[in-house]
Amino acid sequence: MSELLAPAGNIESLDAAIGEGADAVYLGLKSFNARLRTSNFAWNQFEAAVDSVHRQGKKIYVTVNTICEENETERLFRLLSYLDKVKPDGLIVQDFAIIRMVQQFFPDMELHASTQMNVESAAGVNLLSREGLKRVVLARELGLEEVRQIKQSTTAQLEMFVHGALCVSESGLCLFSSFLGGKSANRGMCTQACRRFYTADMPGGPEQGYYFSPCDLQLIDRIPDLMEAGIDSFKIEGRMKSAEYVGSVVAAYRYVMDHWNEDRKGAVITGKRMLSSDFARSKTSYWYNFTTMEDGVEKAGEEILNPDQAGGTGIFLGTITSVKAAPDEIIEDAVKNAPPDTPKEQLQIQMAQFSGGSYDPDPGDSIRLHRSDDSGRLSHKVRSVEVLENGKRWVDIPGGFYVGDSVYLLQTKSMSKRYPRVLPNDLSRFRRQPADEQLPVLDLTPVQKNELSYFPEGLYVQVSTISDVFIVQSAHPVRVIIELNNETINEIVKRKTTLPLSRKQFILSLDPYCPAAYENELLQTLEQLITDGFTTFVVNNVAHIEMLRGKKGINMICGPYLYAFNRWAASWLENQGLGAFIMPYENSRKNLESTFEQSVRARVLVPVFAYPALFRMRFKLPKKYDFTYFSDKEGVTFKVNSTTDGSFVMPEAAFSITDKTDLLYSAGFKRLLLDFSKTKVTKGQLKEVMNSIIKKAALPGVSRFNWKEGFYSPQQIEEYKAENERNAAGRKSAERAPAADFGKKKDSKRPDNPRGSRKPPRGRPSE
Repeated sequence: MSELLAPAGNIESLDAAIGEGADAVYLGLKSFNARLRTSNFAWNQFEAAVDSVHRQGKKIYVTVNTICEENETERLFRLLSYLDKVKPDGLIVQDFAIIRMVQQFFPDMELHASTQMNVESAAGVNLLSREGLKRVVLARELGLEEVRQIKQSTTAQLEMFVHGALCVSESGLCLFSSFLGGKSANRGMCTQACRRFYTADMPGGPEQGYYFSPCDLQLIDRIPDLMEAGIDSFKIEGRMKSAEYVGSVVAAYRYVMDHWNEDRKGAVITGKRMLSSDFARSKTSYWYNFTTMEDGVEKAGEEILNPDQAGGTGIFLGTITSVKAAPDEIIEDAVKNAPPDTPKEQLQIQMAQFSGGSYDPDPGDSIRLHRSDDSGRLSHKVRSVEVLENGKRWVDIPGGFYVGDSVYLLQTKSMSKRYPRVLPNDLSRFRRQPADEQLPVLDLTPVQKNELSYFPEGLYVQVSTISDVFIVQSAHPVRVIIELNNETINEIVKRKTTLPLSRKQFILSLDPYCPAAYENELLQTLEQLITDGFTTFVVNNVAHIEMLRGKKGINMICGPYLYAFNRWAASWLENQGLGAFIMPYENSRKNLESTFEQSVRARVLVPVFAYPALFRMRFKLPKKYDFTYFSDKEGVTFKVNSTTDGSFVMPEAAFSITDKTDLLYSAGFKRLLLDFSKTKVTKGQLKEVMNSIIKKAALPGVSRFNWKEGFYSPQQIEEYKAENERNAAGRKSAERAPAADFGKKKDSKRPDNPRGSRKPPRGRPSE
């Protein structure tokens, strides 16, 4: 019998999920999970939840599904040690570091591969299964036949998302939010760039729309097919949704799972009727209407994208037109009932009027507020409504939202339902917390003599077409990396195009998305390429490792999409036979140097110029998307390329640190990459980039991505705010100092600006 797995973003959602018959729940703690913006569980709440859920014969899984930097590995180790003692039923993970640590220190812990790990083929599932993972959460961009094919080719458990919000980008491969300000989707900080309002440069002039905001997934009518296929777990998305949402969706899928065998059509009809209160976005079955990959690539864009659909969830209630202070009793009630870690700003309850919607919310309704600048979203249950004589209403909302922000209805009070409480009232006996345990030192494998003969020092250049190979050879790279796509496969494998360099001077880069429909064809292509003399491959998916491992004379380089952000992840990849690494595009200089010490930096290829793909979509864009360039409301321009290999959104401004090559070289990173993937290389552009390297001069109008600032850190922002408050208090104290102090000589070495006025860390302190 398949498992029904429900989200528990908070205690109320946990109650709703269990109350409506979920077999298992998944939840996150305060760190290392991909939904950091939801409330998540405190330590004692989590321990109590594990105990209570187990008493009811249900299961509980913990999301530890983000990538981890080197300086966070000890904290990660302590979390894993704590979880090993509390004993949830499994951990949902993305970072290979967790696999490596669990293999060495916590062998009894059950691991599930997160959808963020980007697994969509039997080869990938089987490699992870052999490494000890019991379950794989498949990437969401798969069709029914692909899912069946994977299930027939593996003994591992398979889990699938069946309902809820979708990412427009292929699972685990979105860099857009990170590029905009270090808020990486791979670290639980996604700002949902896909939901934003963009201006497109159409042939007839500018047009606006939500061009990349996908519909929500709904596969309730496919549940019978998927149960017959043997899928082990059906997952509902929604850790940031209300308890009412969780309860109604769980109830609908529970009904279909329990009754489809006796009345397939009737069960689905009833289940859909139960979902009628889901005020989320319009629904799509995504790839499940297509039987071939080609059909899906051509038509899935029409199924998932609707540029006229606002990015928000729920029924539009309007925008905030005015705000005023809330009565003291409402503020006191909010403070009294709020979780202990609720930001102070949210507790500054205010009253607001809305305009532009078609429904007036009542007390008990659940609403969702969206800041107009896309910097934040928050769900809220209405406590108080003041109705004026003219019919206008003042509705209570949390602090931090202002005139112009949007408001949506998630659930009405009539849909609310009280559930038995899962957690006990007294949590005093649940006292475990991560301890101050020390992570043993891990050293990566020293470079052996002649080990890296296929990976010489010097300049590497990556391109997407054979014609570009002839242009970039003028830069005299030590190796040219060719992206393996439909066009280059046709040229190299089928037409046997004569290349200007020997086979050993080429490295072939494999696409990070490796779907089941393409698996057998890719295997045959790789066999042919090896027969033709190609020996070195950049692998960007665990499936590639499975396909190439053990083949004599073959070298595998870890690509940027396998996310080696720490030495424990690098060590696991080393154990799979990967001897060299391309730095992930999101990485920073500080983390790169922390991960790879001097003795192993010969293993690393550092991109110094690239147009990183921010969205990677499996499908072509709809025909009405007749544009290449589009911009956001800040005027930042991006470009999109729609091909038979899918669609790719890239920044107009390249990532470049070409002026820092001397610094890299002196630090021991002597292999540098110019990545022209997904672009058409011109001689002029190549010359400009090469001059930047030679003259050590920064290119104009480029981005440093996260190279200097690193990832956005909420902890740093809080530290910055606290420091400013301390400094402000210090200045006020100094202003009240005795008059005699003013006669002291000023220290000439002291800077004029106080510490409190220093530049803040990346991100806005108000977020």
